[in-house]
Amino acid sequence: MDMRTPTYAARRGEIETYFDRTAVQAWARLTSDAPVGRIRATVRAGRERMRDTLLGMLPADLSGMRILDAGCGTGALAVTAARRGASVLAIDLSPTLVQLARERLPADLGPGSIEFRSGDMLDPALGHFDHVVAMDSLIHYEAQDAARALARLAERTHASMVFTFAPRTPALAVMHAVGRLFPRADCAPAIVPVAELNLHALLAAQEAMQSWRCKGSVRVASGFYTSQAMRWSKP
Repeated sequence: MDMRTPTYAARRGEIETYFDRTAVQAWARLTSDAPVGRIRATVRAGRERMRDTLLGMLPADLSGMRILDAGCGTGALAVTAARRGASVLAIDLSPTLVQLARERLPADLGPGSIEFRSGDMLDPALGHFDHVVAMDSLIHYEAQDAARALARLAERTHASMVFTFAPRTPALAVMHAVGRLFPRADCAPAIVPVAELNLHALLAAQEAMQSWRCKGSVRVASGFYTSQAMRWSKP
């Protein structure tokens, strides 16, 4: 399936530019323990809750399992998964964020391991995985493109995929329309809200998803951060 659609390719370029150049310092601070303003504090708290939510959708014991952290950012989720025994391949479009993840990598990973890469999470050369985690890495894409991307990942995933999407709500629609999520010059590429039932239907229509089933979803709302986790797995 060709993912090189104009909307997908253009948006991918915008995302790479934003996270690798435009707002590197802001995201480095947001994902650290450094003090931040009120708005970013709500985003930080929401992201931490979402990370815990996604990890809670995976088996408690990940020993011997290969995990793809698709859109790993500065690596916090990958570290927790490794400490639970996983062999994690953590990939992000931004080489700068990946380098920051390497610099922050703790010495005590326990029984697991992490391999950091910068590049495309859909690259078939990355191989096969037991589980895929995609935290807020598809929320900037049109719903159809996001569904196709997940279908591509499903072709190389044995057990489950846990990922997030921006739920369509009246409040979020207004907020995103006026660019208020980050109300400064380092504004991110627009988030694309999608109705849960619409995303479910788009995924169910993908050929690669015919043996997969939705196993539930959880919404996390924290001030200026709202995102929804969804888990799909094979019966």
